[in-house]
Amino acid sequence: MACPFGEMPCGTQPRTESAHPVHTLSEMIFSVRADRLIALLLLLQSRGRMTASQVAAELEISPATARRDLEALSTAGIPVYSQPGRGGGWRLVGGARTDLTGMSAGEARALSRMLGTAALNDPETRVPTMKLIQALPSSLRDEAERLMTAVHDDRVAWGELENDAAEDAARSELNRLCDAIAQHRVVTASYEERNGERGVRRLLSLGLVNKASVWYLVADGGHGVRTYRVSRLEDVVVTDEVFDPLEDFDVSTYWSTQTEIIERKRSGVAARLRVRSSIVPVLRHQFGRHFSLLEEGEPSIVEVRAHMLVGLAEKLAGWGKRIDVLSPSHLRSELARIGAELVAHHGSPCS
Repeated sequence: MACPFGEMPCGTQPRTESAHPVHTLSEMIFSVRADRLIALLLLLQSRGRMTASQVAAELEISPATARRDLEALSTAGIPVYSQPGRGGGWRLVGGARTDLTGMSAGEARALSRMLGTAALNDPETRVPTMKLIQALPSSLRDEAERLMTAVHDDRVAWGELENDAAEDAARSELNRLCDAIAQHRVVTASYEERNGERGVRRLLSLGLVNKASVWYLVADGGHGVRTYRVSRLEDVVVTDEVFDPLEDFDVSTYWSTQTEIIERKRSGVAARLRVRSSIVPVLRHQFGRHFSLLEEGEPSIVEVRAHMLVGLAEKLAGWGKRIDVLSPSHLRSELARIGAELVAHHGSPCS
């Protein structure tokens, strides 16, 4: 099916891996909620050195979550470091120990990228977020706020199988793209379309979206605002050319509008299934926002949606007898047709 936005996925593929996917680097970094990130930074500022267990007790989270959050801050480029051994722990270093004025430009951008639009849009985190911005070096405050409003985190997957290695590799471009967004600089890059064709683009970068660990650049490429999958960008160059940003452009609003259009096109057919509870997490991951748990138990009742009946049947065929289609009846007929076609083509297993 042709996608109305060439850089966004419309089709889906069955996901066959574990119901507990391995966390990629970008998943780990963006798993830190804005309110918890703010609380963690303020805690480290006020206490100095702290162990993961102490952080966990203060924030009422598990020690494993505390360690993951601390590692995520450090990985993202924020000056949080651990000291092993007895009497060790985690601490902010440099000027960040007493305030954030000692942060470098790169560290300030890393902080802004992690907080993103969620921190400013949530009434509970907006005020402390603005306080953090004001605590940054004065020369970096405008850029930090600009970048914070331009990075959007959407944690619901499209429901397709992603190339995690390619997405992790794409993270190497994020710092440069963040620089371009914060400084309103034109970017040139080679971009691969979904049809495999590649061409050089001149891009006015307006924002970044983390869609369940798949990164998209929102930019004006000369024919209006579009989305560009970061993993398909190569030879990214941030030029010295400065552009005037679009007035009243909001990346969160733009993304919400585009995803709503795509989701409507992808969810025209709904089916109710009776399934084993063990595969509910896998189906949820496979169908993303097109999955609903109607009745939890053994078995469970779920609803899944897709753009077309044939496509939905093809996605469900691999589950075999682990699912029972309750409705619609023509989906059962389509699954039977697919099964008969496979048997006719490959032969009976007993023949």
